Amino acid sequence: MYTVSMDVAIAQLRANLAQWIDAARDGEDVVITDRGTPVARIMAVGASSFIEDLMEQGVISRPASSRRPRAGEGKRPRPRSAVADLVSEQRR
Repeated sequence: MYTVSMDVAIAQLRANLAQWIDAARDGEDVVITDRGTPVARIMAVGASSFIEDLMEQGVISRPASSRRPRAGEGKRPRPRSAVADLVSEQRR
């Protein structure tokens, strides 16, 4: 159901890459960190994502509508004058 997550620093990953790949192959998520900050994840190719697992369990579902509002749908305001003119006025 839930996978075990293991954190590994980049230096440790380089030194023992085969070990971490074996861990991923065994079903564990290997989270690669750079100075304590997660930057990447290694997981088995056949492993399902956490989101897919939650969807299969019925905990979450896809949105009813995939339509997202776009920034350019409304009318755009038209400036009365150029921005350069406004900047020049403010600098005086």
